[in-house]
Amino acid sequence: MEQRIGSGSQPLVEGAGFDPAFVPGLTPPASAAPKGPQEKGDPVAADPDETVPEEAAVEGPEEADEAEDVQEDAAEDEAPVDGPVFEAADRRARIVADHRGVRLCLDDQECEFRWDEIAAVETESPRFGKRFTITVHTPDRRWYPIEIEAAARSRFAEWDERLDAVLDAYFEEGAAEEAEAESEAAAEKE
Repeated sequence: MEQRIGSGSQPLVEGAGFDPAFVPGLTPPASAAPKGPQEKGDPVAADPDETVPEEAAVEGPEEADEAEDVQEDAAEDEAPVDGPVFEAADRRARIVADHRGVRLCLDDQECEFRWDEIAAVETESPRFGKRFTITVHTPDRRWYPIEIEAAARSRFAEWDERLDAVLDAYFEEGAAEEAEAESEAAAEKE
């Protein structure tokens, strides 16, 4: 079965595909709402463009502060950091390990792990072939492997050394276990 992309399909305008509260025979479709004159005092009948929700008026300044904080955090993340960076990519997959953590990309799928979310990083080079496998293990016993195809097998040693340098600089062994133990201790106190 092929999926259509674009505006070739017509949008659903009536029925359960448009309104989940629609029950055939019991409720009218949402598009069949009465369009007659409405009273000005009726809050339901008021024009939604003219009214301002109370929540938006209250949260306006807070949202502006949050937006400034996000911009400051982004500026801090983009600031260049002197330290080792590991990056390897092929036509489909990509891995980047730096001061922020490890980012894995495969086709259009991406995942990012901060250093405190990683329990272990494992590398594996095959006896034959040119696919270098890097596996990120998390404290909750999940693992995320990615295979990078090298142009030559000689790249494996270089990638392994560069990844070790990044792990030595940023990854603290036991930090994930300590964080997990602290969370378990906090849960036991409750």
